[in-house]
Amino acid sequence: MKTVITIVGQDRVGIIAMISNILAENNINILNINQNILEGFFNMVMLVNMSQAIISLKDLGQLLGEKGTAMGLDIKVQHEDIFNVMHRV
Repeated sequence: MKTVITIVGQDRVGIIAMISNILAENNINILNINQNILEGFFNMVMLVNMSQAIISLKDLGQLLGEKGTAMGLDIKVQHEDIFNVMHRV
């Protein structure tokens, strides 16, 4: 199952490390990353493969959301199909 993770907030040290560590600990493979930083504003979209994950989509969303809040970030986790439908022009 492919999943889209979006991260938005003020840039700071450790954002990518925090996200990638959580994904690695839960056996989630990163397929693609698109990241931009503009005048201190951090924006990243990740496509990950959860087919071998040891955590549910719901629990991953909750975990990343909590960790993101602690770092002043807005982190969303969505199944690829839902993301595609929501962002279709």
